[in-house]
Amino acid sequence: MKRWIKWGLVALVVVLLAAGVLNALRARKAQQAAVAEQSARGAQAVVELAAADVFALRTLELTRGLPVSGTLKAVNTAFVKARVPGELQGLSVREGDAVRAGQVVARIDPAEYEARLRQAQLQADAARAQIDIAQRQFDNNRALVNQGFISKTALDTSQANLNGARASFEAAMAAADVARKSLNDTVLKAPMSGYIAQRLAQPGERVAVDARIVEIVDLSRLEIEAALSAADTVGVRVGQQALLQVEGHAQPVPARVARINPSTQAGSRSVLVYLQLKGIAGLRQGLFAQGSLGTERLKTAAVPLAAVRNDKPLPYVQVVQGEQVRHLTVTLGARGQADGQEMVAVNGLPEGSTVLAGAVGPLREGTVVRYTAAPAPVAAPAR
Repeated sequence: MKRWIKWGLVALVVVLLAAGVLNALRARKAQQAAVAEQSARGAQAVVELAAADVFALRTLELTRGLPVSGTLKAVNTAFVKARVPGELQGLSVREGDAVRAGQVVARIDPAEYEARLRQAQLQADAARAQIDIAQRQFDNNRALVNQGFISKTALDTSQANLNGARASFEAAMAAADVARKSLNDTVLKAPMSGYIAQRLAQPGERVAVDARIVEIVDLSRLEIEAALSAADTVGVRVGQQALLQVEGHAQPVPARVARINPSTQAGSRSVLVYLQLKGIAGLRQGLFAQGSLGTERLKTAAVPLAAVRNDKPLPYVQVVQGEQVRHLTVTLGARGQADGQEMVAVNGLPEGSTVLAGAVGPLREGTVVRYTAAPAPVAAPAR
């Protein structure tokens, strides 16, 4: 009897332990389910979108073109050079200073050239005096010939002397003109209006003929020199428009084809196309620019290239349907420029679909969204 009681107590303890283990397992499973439910709720967190984060798919006019790049350079540039040798004086302009056409930039020491001009003028005066002497001698001889006192040969000699004196005077006057020009050349003037880009000499320095003193650039007209293959230039015409991204400038800069070089470049066989930029403040010579030259226009449904995602086997865009994000696979078409940004034609989306901009980043499919302000579904955002 006692043994039966003993085994009964053992069985009761085992049953109680099993019940405790089952209860613990149930509590843990419930806890895990609560955590999973909480995680699911966290995954369904609402994402707020601004009006600029979405746009409506619509038909746009894309401008297709050729990629172009080059360095900005001024259409008009000039070097002020020394026309006569000598000591440089009065050079006060420096890089960045504005100058006007005809403004005195510097001078060459004029002492030597003033002396040469005086010498030439004195020689001209002496030659003029010789003309007077020869003229009087000729007049006297002509009177004597008329009276028969001397032969005509003496008159011819005096005529030759007079002609020689006149020639010597003309030569002396020409020499005086040369000396005067040399004196005028000691004053260095700006040939055009613009800005000083380089100062290549210093005051007090002795410069030679054709030595560069300063460089002047006119920033009112800038252009880039783009090298294109001969095949690409078949569709290029003077007057075609381009959009260039210039380093340091957030907004694209418009340009137009001003000239096309009629010859190819030796070796590369490329053709140089010159694109002139419109006057925009802040542009500088030497800045790098790249962009697209529009050669063709087409109308198609398009989205910004940045809105197309490629982290799946097929390209897709993120659209908003019923306040949730959906991933829709698209077929990409031609690329081009519209609204100042790079666009790409897409097939597989109904027109008017609300597409997420590329700046939003990737969102999980099914993410709930709401707007901080009403979106503008009729226009693509300008970025």
